Amino acid sequence: MTAMLGVLEVSLGVLIVVVLVGGLIYWYVQDITQKKHAILRNYPLIGHLRYFFEQLGEYFRQYFFLGDREEMPFNRATRGWVYRLAKNEGGVVGFGSTYDLHHPGALIFVNSGFPVLEEDQAPTPPLAIGEGYAAQPFVARSIVNISGMSYGALSRPAVLALSKGAAEAGCWMGTGEGGLAPAHLEGGADIVMQIGTAKYGVRDAQGELSNARLRELAAHPAVKAFEIKLSQGAKPGKGGVLPASKVTPEIAAIRGIPVGVDSISPNRHRDIANVNELLDMIVRVRSVTGKPVGIKTAIGGRRFLHELCEAILRRGLDTAPDFIAVDGGEGGSGAAPQALADHMALSIDEALPRVVDTLIEFGLRERIRVVAAGKLVTSARVAWALACGADFVNTARGFMFSLGCVQAMRCHQNSCPTGITTHNPKLQRGLVVEEKYLRVANYARNLNKEIDMIAHACGLQHAREFRREHVRLVQSGGRSEAFNMLYPYPEPFDGVQGGHGGLV
Repeated sequence: MTAMLGVLEVSLGVLIVVVLVGGLIYWYVQDITQKKHAILRNYPLIGHLRYFFEQLGEYFRQYFFLGDREEMPFNRATRGWVYRLAKNEGGVVGFGSTYDLHHPGALIFVNSGFPVLEEDQAPTPPLAIGEGYAAQPFVARSIVNISGMSYGALSRPAVLALSKGAAEAGCWMGTGEGGLAPAHLEGGADIVMQIGTAKYGVRDAQGELSNARLRELAAHPAVKAFEIKLSQGAKPGKGGVLPASKVTPEIAAIRGIPVGVDSISPNRHRDIANVNELLDMIVRVRSVTGKPVGIKTAIGGRRFLHELCEAILRRGLDTAPDFIAVDGGEGGSGAAPQALADHMALSIDEALPRVVDTLIEFGLRERIRVVAAGKLVTSARVAWALACGADFVNTARGFMFSLGCVQAMRCHQNSCPTGITTHNPKLQRGLVVEEKYLRVANYARNLNKEIDMIAHACGLQHAREFRREHVRLVQSGGRSEAFNMLYPYPEPFDGVQGGHGGLV
């Protein structure tokens, strides 16, 4: 019996060797005869190592080679900071900061010689959106809120965790253009319902905007406002794409589209081709729903905003959007064409002051709330946005990090290793809602606390007192300059009769 077992083992070993050798020979012949890859024709077998390391290169760089402040789109120091806030571990560091105060673009806040004592600090007040113009204005409590990320692009556990966390922290949650899902409502958060270019969730059988669907959605007490999406920072000028593999029966029902077919949004609203049609749409949605209505857009120059403001002054303040969500060209929680992601639209650093200044010039700053977005995931960047003139800040990727995102950059491949952007049940299993929603809430609360902490160090009672003179920006020579000198507040003028200067 022992001898027979020995023979079987030898035979099995020989068989394995024969199979391996045969496989290598087949692979070798296939490499030298194929015509697509020169490397494999010249270096069969070992040439595959090149493609293997190329595929894994970004992950090796992320964990082994790049410094804490070097990685893009978010470096390790920033991600680690968000993780600590989400885990309630505090944003405290030892032995000094690695932040380079001499690097162009570095933010420096002007500390007061007499910071505000704890007993003199005031809570940051909420702000009403649409007051005096919408039948049901929205009183928003949190400065930091969750930017629109579509159900479908995000998994159900991710959306539910975000909704529950937002409800816990008192911030709002944008739906993204994918429509209102049960997971949005189940968590109990305040919801800003986004109307994308394909009218997902608010469309009739012909794909047109449906008043009946608008009323149905507005009837939910959790739906506080509507946002007409013109463009987003990830891909200005191009609509969204949801691969067929992600268009499940549930998602198809929510969006009003066929199952298992690529879901492609047009690059603009077919019924909005100019500012007058945009204002008509705003008035229509607000009158049907009774809720505040705003717009979301990336900014390329001043022309669009000037034309919009002129039309508002000509037609009346009741036609104005209740808020403008300004998305910087560096935004993007999902996949986008690289040509657009890299080169289209201004960054939030330039877009935000342009929008605020234009509203001031036309006398519309008090009428229209401003929401800023674009890699604003840290308290310093949010405080800068408030000083610049924003009323609120939205972030998508900040909250994705709070869910456990590791920046694997597989958002469009249905293979997200943390279960956030995949519909693979095996991968979704890693995202435990009852654990992650607490991290979402911690991140929002702690971020708001740190923003107030910066305000108090600047001698302000709360964060809504920030102004441009409280920030300095490091220039190319390594010296800082006051932000109110770089972007001085403009003087209001008659937007219809007055001169505008350049429109770019």
